[in-house]
Amino acid sequence: MKSEPILITGVGQRVGLHLAQNFLMRGIPVLGTYRTQRDSIKELGNNGAKLYNCDFHDELELQNCIRSIVQNYQGLRAIIHNASEWMPDKQEDLTPAEIMHRMIQVHTSAPYQINLMLENLLLQSAHKYTDIIHIGDYISSRGSKKHIAYAASKAAQDNLTLSFSARLAPKVKVNSIAPALVLFKQDDDEIYREKTLKKSLMQREAGLDELQNAVDYLLQSQYVTGRILPVDGGRHLK
Repeated sequence: MKSEPILITGVGQRVGLHLAQNFLMRGIPVLGTYRTQRDSIKELGNNGAKLYNCDFHDELELQNCIRSIVQNYQGLRAIIHNASEWMPDKQEDLTPAEIMHRMIQVHTSAPYQINLMLENLLLQSAHKYTDIIHIGDYISSRGSKKHIAYAASKAAQDNLTLSFSARLAPKVKVNSIAPALVLFKQDDDEIYREKTLKKSLMQREAGLDELQNAVDYLLQSQYVTGRILPVDGGRHLK
C-alpha cells in the first residue's frame, strides 16, 4: 500500500519541503507542486518525487496538473495542502480586489478544486482510511489588522475542512493544522524575533519537526476528522 503517493502542494521550501523529504525517506512516494524553480526541487526530483510546475494563479496550469494526476494514478494516500502566499493588504502594484482574489485563489479555490477532482483517488485507495490535510494558520480564528485578506482566505480554507469531512466520510478524514510561528525567516531581525517569541507561552519556534509530528498524528489516526488542530505554543492564553 506504500505505492500510493501523498500529494503535497508547495514543496519548494520550509514545511512542504520538509514533509516531502521525510515521506521520501520513509519510502512513501510523493507528488509535489511548486511555483518557483529552486535547488530543492531538483533534489526532490533526484530522490524520486514526481513534481508539477504549477502556478495556482493560472487556472489552465492548475487544471492540467489535476488532470495529469487523475490520468496517471489510481489512488492517493493523502493530499496535503501546503501552498500558501503571505500578502499584506497594502501593495503598491495590486488593488485590494486583486489582493483578495490572489489570497482566495491559493488558499481556498485551488484546494477546493483539487479536493473535488481528486476525491475518487482518495475513495478508491487500497488504504482503509485516506486523508486531506489543510495547512492553515492560527489567525484564521482571530483575524489580522494588516493581513485581512490572508486571514479571511485561511478561514475559508478551514470551512473547506468542515464541508469535505462531511462529504467524504467515513473513508476520507479531512482536517486542518493551524500553526502560529513555525520558523523565522532569515531576514527577520532580532527585534521582530524577540517580540514574536513573547506572544506564545512556549516562547520559541515550533520548528519543522513539530509540523511533521502533527501531520503524522492525523495520518495515523483512524477517528479524527473535521477538526482544526492548533499548533500555536499556547498563544490563545497570552
